[in-house]
Amino acid sequence: MKQLNIDFENCFGIGKLIHQFDFEKSNTHLVYAPNGTMKTSFAKTFDLVSKNDPRNKPCDRIYRARVSKYEIRKEDSEISPDDILVINAEDDSFDASSKISSFLASKELKDEYESIYQELNDLKVEFIKKLKIISQSTDCESEFIITFSEDENSDFFEVLSNQINHLKTEFEKYEFRYNDIFDKKGNVSKFLDKNQEILNQYVSDYKNIISNSKFFKESKDNTFGTYQANTIIKSIEDNSFFDAGHKFVLEDGTEIENAENLKAIVEEEIQKILNDEKLKKSFERVDKAIGSNAELRAFKKVIEKNNLILVKLNDYEKFKKEIWINYFSEVKKEAEELVTQYLGKKSRLEEIISESKKEFDLWTKIIETFNSRFHVPFKVNIVNQEDIILKEETANLNFDYSDRGEEPVKQNRENLLTILSKGEQRAYFILHFLFEIESRKLKPNKNLLIFDDVADSFDYKNKFAIIEYIKEIHEQDIFKTIVLTHNFDFYRTVASRLFLCRSKDFSAVLMTTKNSDNEVKLHQGEYVNDIFSYFIKKYKEPKFFISLIPFVRNIIEYTDSKKNNDYLMLTSCLHKKEEIGDITVDKIFEIFKSRLVKLEDKTITFGEKKIIELIMETADSIAVEDADEIALENKICLAIAIRLQAEKYLIAKLPEVDLSDLKNQTQVLYREYCSKYPESEALFTLDKVNLMTPENIHINAFMYEPLIDMSISHLTHLYDEVNNLN
Repeated sequence: MKQLNIDFENCFGIGKLIHQFDFEKSNTHLVYAPNGTMKTSFAKTFDLVSKNDPRNKPCDRIYRARVSKYEIRKEDSEISPDDILVINAEDDSFDASSKISSFLASKELKDEYESIYQELNDLKVEFIKKLKIISQSTDCESEFIITFSEDENSDFFEVLSNQINHLKTEFEKYEFRYNDIFDKKGNVSKFLDKNQEILNQYVSDYKNIISNSKFFKESKDNTFGTYQANTIIKSIEDNSFFDAGHKFVLEDGTEIENAENLKAIVEEEIQKILNDEKLKKSFERVDKAIGSNAELRAFKKVIEKNNLILVKLNDYEKFKKEIWINYFSEVKKEAEELVTQYLGKKSRLEEIISESKKEFDLWTKIIETFNSRFHVPFKVNIVNQEDIILKEETANLNFDYSDRGEEPVKQNRENLLTILSKGEQRAYFILHFLFEIESRKLKPNKNLLIFDDVADSFDYKNKFAIIEYIKEIHEQDIFKTIVLTHNFDFYRTVASRLFLCRSKDFSAVLMTTKNSDNEVKLHQGEYVNDIFSYFIKKYKEPKFFISLIPFVRNIIEYTDSKKNNDYLMLTSCLHKKEEIGDITVDKIFEIFKSRLVKLEDKTITFGEKKIIELIMETADSIAVEDADEIALENKICLAIAIRLQAEKYLIAKLPEVDLSDLKNQTQVLYREYCSKYPESEALFTLDKVNLMTPENIHINAFMYEPLIDMSISHLTHLYDEVNNLN
């Protein structure tokens, strides 16, 4: 892109704006826009064009009948919406984490990885269907993973591979639904923890009964219970064992000669256990506790049907693992086939992942850039790297938060944003744009970036971090960039750090103005360098001469004191004193020459004039001409004249006030006037004088942003108003 031509009409606050950005001469254009001029409207127009949503287009939000125009052309064709990226650090809805995957592995690797994984996934889907019928669980895959792995993001195949050798040929089946006991909300687990005492009593009573049984036994290491008995019954139920001449002899000498005898004995022993009065009472206590909790109805039905499950639930987590092993054992053959398929492909998957990790350099650079440059109380991590690289899944960002030297604590996005300050939040959102910008480097057509006050609310460390990043973009010759700001310090720093061109024929540093018709114009940017030196150079022109008064006064204040005679004389030029009528321009110039070496041997042509006359004549000429909206000298002169005229009016109305040695003269006069004339219509004008002029008169090289932001027309109107008072 060599040139970018924009033609906007009625786009939010922009009535009209036509401009050409010449990117052949500079990759970056910097635009300083005073508040209310055009910055937000400009960025919003570009943003909506980039989103290309027919339901949401640039317009005048108040006067809907106005026809909007938003042409953005590069050379001879309209720009593609995909070419534009608007970076606004307040846009908390922007999430570029999905873009991370677009540059972390080659297409060939991704395709092969996806092909292998798709084949395995198809097998897994069919397997999970069978498992769901057995368990009746709402989410077999995740339930199984979290049962056997501390990381819920663990791979299903890997977890299954680790458990495959634990599957059984003989296993116990349960009739209850998995989630009736192992519910998602954890209500059963909470109940068991809360009622551990009565559960322990039930288990204790059960063990006492078992110890007296002639059939069931429990030792320290093993248990012979209903499951083991039923396994034996199943293996001999066709009586072939007994037909072969074999028989069972129990511990008490009872002989069993057929399957029916064994079934009868087992059933009799089970009934003895269940009908034991002490065990019944223990169960009634458990049952009563469950009945008071409406969320445990399904669980209540399960244990009422088989209250011996309570014994298993004495170790909840162990029982959960046992249940899953039994479920998988029912489809043992299919599980083994699935693991065999996975292990056969695992080595190639690992090779692909290893190969793709070589392409991590760019991702690592982004994270390291953010973590090292931005001053925030958290470090960024991406935890599902392989999935991002190869499966194009959304990045799972984690944040290690730490302050005051404490150990880092992991936070997710939602928690983090509630903790961070406004500036830190903006830095967080910048992170997402870093990924978006880096991903666009691989797609050279997507190369127009609009930075919309990205450093607003930043502390100085973070402000310089983002400036350094913008500088790198500027120097790489990949992107064409427009940097918008209403922060004057940021404007000056960017212009300086990027060495942006400012010449008579071309300037990449711009300032905006807007007239009463909301027509916006971009002019060559001013005041990038030291403004004080600029005013000294122009001392022969009355506007600049007058503008030097507050500067030199500040120098005297810093190098001498407020009691110095030169300081007092310059103060008399800024406040209405009796002696101001006698002060000539030559007297003021002598002070300038004594303080500024560059003016020692210089002369002026208007030295015989009274300084008050020069100030008023100059202000009058500014007020009637089509004054430059940006020029600081115009605004300083008007501000000084406004203050003097306001004080002239106040002094005339308050002759009793002693002006000698009066500090904060304007404020003292104003308060006295308010007290004496509380209903005066002049108060409205005087309020504006107090609001608009103090910071504009007591000025130094570091504090003139209020003047630049202020419209010259506002000062001109106020000057007319105070003149009318007199």
